[in-house]
Amino acid sequence: MARVATEPLRAMLAEAFPDASELDVEDRTGTGDHFQVIVTSARFAGLSLVEQHRLVYDALAAPLADGTIHELRIKTKGTA
Repeated sequence: MARVATEPLRAMLAEAFPDASELDVEDRTGTGDHFQVIVTSARFAGLSLVEQHRLVYDALAAPLADGTIHELRIKTKGTA
């Protein structure tokens, strides 16, 4: 299985959420396939948690689809 470093994921999220005031990607297990992401963005304002997480999943669609991300934990926050 291919392993994904945190920086490419961070770059994908930064491209999807250029206004993010907080953007963090953590390799939770050190194996390169279990990640936790935290994104704080004005883009989330007024969206449900499900809608916010869907935007994050969309931003990481390629590594999710090809199996390089096995587990993804998401924390999102909207800003005014």
